[in-house]
Amino acid sequence: MHTVTPHLVCAGASEAIAFYARAFGAEEVMRLPEPGGKLAHAAVRIGDSMVMLMDEFPDWDAHGPLALAGTPVTLHLAVPDVDAAYKRAVEAGATGRMAPADMFWGDRYGVVEDPFGHRWSMATHIRDVAPADMAEAMKQGCPSI
Repeated sequence: MHTVTPHLVCAGASEAIAFYARAFGAEEVMRLPEPGGKLAHAAVRIGDSMVMLMDEFPDWDAHGPLALAGTPVTLHLAVPDVDAAYKRAVEAGATGRMAPADMFWGDRYGVVEDPFGHRWSMATHIRDVAPADMAEAMKQGCPSI
């Protein structure tokens, strides 16, 4: 585990695990079903990071983004080829929110939303940009993300 680990609530955590395997190459680490069959806890590894997840449990005040009509959180993936990663996620069932494009801060960057309502940004670093140059680009009007 790293210092901060995302813990996602999903309407259909078992399906989310299968989706994350197809879309992001996730490897299941563990799952703990409650007696009714819903997942009380599970974990997958994506690259060098763990992601914990569980099913929705309204009685525990655990609601996923679909029940909440959206999410203010975006999970970020650093990937060697953002175009291939974006394509893989969309082919697995994610909705493309922003196709990969070269950004003023030096990354090629894109965003998808998974079928469970979680947003995932992904980027490949393509060039180093000095902080002063980033600030100037912001003044000139950066693309809306």
